[in-house]
Amino acid sequence: MDEKLIKKKLIHPGKGSGDHSDGTKITFHIKTETCEEEPKVIDDSKLWKEPVELLLGKKFKLEVLEACIRTMAPGELSSFTIDKVLLAPYPLVSKTLRDAYSKNKINKEKKPHHCCGMGLKEGLGYPDLDELVKTPKDLRFTIEILKVAGVGSYEKEFWAMTEEERLVSIPALKEEGNALYKAGDHEAACKKYSEALGRLEQLMLREKPGDEEWVKLNDMKMPLLLNFAQCQILQGEYYSAIEHCSTVLEKQPENVKALYRRGRAHVEVFSPDEARRDLEKAAQLDKSIAPSCRKLLAQLAKMEEEKNMLDKSAYSKLFSS
Repeated sequence: MDEKLIKKKLIHPGKGSGDHSDGTKITFHIKTETCEEEPKVIDDSKLWKEPVELLLGKKFKLEVLEACIRTMAPGELSSFTIDKVLLAPYPLVSKTLRDAYSKNKINKEKKPHHCCGMGLKEGLGYPDLDELVKTPKDLRFTIEILKVAGVGSYEKEFWAMTEEERLVSIPALKEEGNALYKAGDHEAACKKYSEALGRLEQLMLREKPGDEEWVKLNDMKMPLLLNFAQCQILQGEYYSAIEHCSTVLEKQPENVKALYRRGRAHVEVFSPDEARRDLEKAAQLDKSIAPSCRKLLAQLAKMEEEKNMLDKSAYSKLFSS
């Protein structure tokens, strides 16, 4: 660290070493202020929703700040006075942190939206940061290291994973969802399936529809959609379950699970024709679920009968009054 451009002041020592390897996840609080006689606070993460997290070695846009953090031990509190020549990226980094963590955005100006993202020419949307772009200043960063998690001791964020890790994480989430489903925690299982589906969608966006990789990913999606739909049915989210089963049936018209689950959901929302069509087809394709289909069809017939009786009663009252 260049002591002419960066001056460190230890406020409270930490425990252990400050030599952290790439891939270490650091959780910390940061306060940024000017170095004037009456310092002006620019950012203070203690006023945000949560502390800041940084994954070392992942090309953080403010290299000097990462370099400072690498020198700090767990629990350490230090301040770093940094020369403005090293801080050109800071306004953009500050904007990114505020947008991600800040719960108070009242100082943010409304700017026209640009499809390619807001650049420095249009302004950052925060008056104090725009001023800092125009007039760079030396800044003081007070940093408190809250937690240090070594490589392998934490679950990586999806964006930080390699391609192989991303692919492996999807069936792992599915298995977690299956275990939660068997334990009766349908809400938690639903979240796992939803997260896995979201990751698949992100990977599919990078492929051309119909290409080999896209087809492989889409095939992985089908059982997840079915599991997700089953959880939704058990939570009363029938229309969503119908939608997801329909997605499966567009690709696999004779998928018995999709037909049965969509038929069941159609019964619950009282769509008799659709329910009857799905359940009868499912029973024809798989004799083992025919008794369950007949049971749902009997339930549907009873619902229709009750509705007819209610309609007749309402009709007779209308003309007897």
